[in-house]
Amino acid sequence: MQSWRASLLRFDEHGHAVFERDGLLVIGAGADGRTVVLAAGAYDALKDRHADVPCTHLPGRLIAPGFVDMHIHYPQIDVIGSPAEGLLPWLEHYTFPHEAQFADPAHAAESARFFCDELQRNGVTTALSFCTSHPASVNALFSEAQKRGLRLIAGKCLQDRHSPDGVRDETEQSLIDTEALIKKWHGVGRLGYAITPRFAPSCSERQLRGAGELAARYPDVWIQSHVAENVDEIAWARALFPDSRSYLAIYADHGLMRRRAVYAHCIHFHDDDRALMRDTHTAAAVCPTSNLFLGSGFFDFAGAERVPFAHGLASDVGGGTSFSPLVTMRAAYFAGRASSTGIELKPGVSLSPERLWWLHTAGAARALDLDGVVGNLQPGCEADFVVLNPEATPLLARRTRAAGSLAELLFALIVLGDDRVVERTVISQAK
Repeated sequence: MQSWRASLLRFDEHGHAVFERDGLLVIGAGADGRTVVLAAGAYDALKDRHADVPCTHLPGRLIAPGFVDMHIHYPQIDVIGSPAEGLLPWLEHYTFPHEAQFADPAHAAESARFFCDELQRNGVTTALSFCTSHPASVNALFSEAQKRGLRLIAGKCLQDRHSPDGVRDETEQSLIDTEALIKKWHGVGRLGYAITPRFAPSCSERQLRGAGELAARYPDVWIQSHVAENVDEIAWARALFPDSRSYLAIYADHGLMRRRAVYAHCIHFHDDDRALMRDTHTAAAVCPTSNLFLGSGFFDFAGAERVPFAHGLASDVGGGTSFSPLVTMRAAYFAGRASSTGIELKPGVSLSPERLWWLHTAGAARALDLDGVVGNLQPGCEADFVVLNPEATPLLARRTRAAGSLAELLFALIVLGDDRVVERTVISQAK
């Protein structure tokens, strides 16, 4: 057992922030040998009960749940900040040529090490990641995550058409490879597999149908893809699948919408699409820095409350511009204020700092069907947490010293913070 004394942030079952200015976090071995939270609360209320537990005192620091990134591309670390007119040109000129290199296991392994370093440096302790179409890319990432004890969900891209040589796969073999990777990695330690059609236009009817059959055969694996990110992409998808009601409905028509299915972006939605997300228990990964960078539009947070469906925040590196969840939360605040869906303009919403933080921790975990497992510091949760320094930069220090409430403290971290705020990332390790 071990305990940590500092300011403490966690969330109740309703998503409300619970804050202790002088808190105590006690961690130790759970029933399965994994390190879990044993107690969390006010220091004065818990100190006598745990007086014999070694305690690390961190005055001036904030302990918070490890961040959960719902959508990221580990093979795209070398294309961040590449200029392009929009999504499809960006894929053609930068992403696909770089991803072709991941057929080489050595390149995949080196990239996986760097990627995991960046996750931890930025306080991300759970991630749902795309690999490339090469099984070597999946093996490299899972191997690296397993060494570190990271909770990671990932999968091989399925893309048997409208993709260049070097990343295009073969329909039947892609499905065989996917099933073999599920059997090899899913449920090993803290790893999970995600069936991963890149996006509907990159997949033939046969490949999508096969992916849906695998999803039915393995109901506890995840599904991930992209939808309704860009107006040109939407028109292309609708032309390729004219019998489906909408771009989103293409996935439903192929058995790819259910609990543990996560679709990135979900910008250009009408209420019938939102209802389909809600009714199938499918979640959205909201990627504001990517949407701003590629000029795709803004996620409609008000619409997602009006017709409620699960959603959380994501970096979408490398279309996204930063691994830092603080940067992502900042961009989400801007996007919420703008609230331009591409279908119609609506009044913006002001997302509270507590809500933004929840969407990148406990809320994202709930959207991934990992509620009570990660993303929080309630007893029984895996002990993934970050130690944050509210005085990491001179301007941040000046602002946070004047913070009169939790909302002001969190908002200052969101608006002024970046990776320098993360002083330590603690990962729950399996024995």
